[in-house]
Amino acid sequence: MSELTEFQLSNPPTDGISHLVFSPNPNTRYLLASSWDTNVYFYDVLQNKLVSSHQHTAPVLTCAFTDENHVLSGGLSRQLIHSDLSRQHDEVIGSHDDAIKCINYSPALRCFITGSWDKTIRVSDFRQSRGVGTYIQSEKVITMDLAGEVLVVGTAQKNVLIWDLRNMSSVQQRRISTLKYQTRCLRCFPNEKGYVMSSTEGRVAVEYLSGTTSEEHDIKDRYAFKCHRVKEGGKEYIYPVYSISFHQQHNTFATGGGDGLVNVWDRFNKKRLCQFAQYPADISSLSFHPDGTQIAIASSCVYPELGKDYPKDTIYVRKVGEMETKPKKPPLHK
Repeated sequence: MSELTEFQLSNPPTDGISHLVFSPNPNTRYLLASSWDTNVYFYDVLQNKLVSSHQHTAPVLTCAFTDENHVLSGGLSRQLIHSDLSRQHDEVIGSHDDAIKCINYSPALRCFITGSWDKTIRVSDFRQSRGVGTYIQSEKVITMDLAGEVLVVGTAQKNVLIWDLRNMSSVQQRRISTLKYQTRCLRCFPNEKGYVMSSTEGRVAVEYLSGTTSEEHDIKDRYAFKCHRVKEGGKEYIYPVYSISFHQQHNTFATGGGDGLVNVWDRFNKKRLCQFAQYPADISSLSFHPDGTQIAIASSCVYPELGKDYPKDTIYVRKVGEMETKPKKPPLHK
């Protein structure tokens, strides 16, 4: 399997794939997938093998590794489950009053953060085996990510909240998305200097974290661009951008859309590096391997309609090289 440019993982989820994430250990090829079929799947990509799975009582919306043997997952059951993969032991370690939409883990601070449709963010500390705090906001959490010790949260009403995990007493910055329509995904740069966010309108914005408000950033650094749009018969069809994943070495990023396409972008030079052949369904989630040589792609209908037939939910693993992921010329700016 390792010699193929792209292959399908065996035993994929049987319903919508909500999230993919590779293990943070670059020496392994472990992949986690959460699904609307109420399961979380743990794969050995090198062997193309489903190693194990564990079940929630409702669809699972998100999952995260804390290390290669321990994972967190949550969803419509409202429960946060910690799973020890080596012992195949699951434990409920937290909950929200509505669905858990996002989970992030900070290795440096050894804490995990959950964002929920109940309009709260909760921070918990493994070392103390207890919650550190619950932080109430006025809107549902849609997406979030970490830039080192900085937490960046995208909400249902297009707001972006920036917190310092070392001092959660107040929001560090409040911004309004530069995109016109609802936020779908937000991911922070590997160099921790900014973030990229996408929306339902087929657009992506590149933002930076320095300064106190978004207006203070140099206009040459902040920009937005159209993508995942197709012109046919004189009409333009616009697709949501459901997923973003960064290449850890090159700081380039991939986007996946409702058009079934994956694009890789050079944010430094504002260019598209490549586009993969179209997949059968929406690209619901993407994850670059930490060493940058592979990308996992979830082809799965995000909003299925009753009575319609859809392609089978599939996870593809694709080899990528520098021609597809490395900027063609030195960055114009860091």
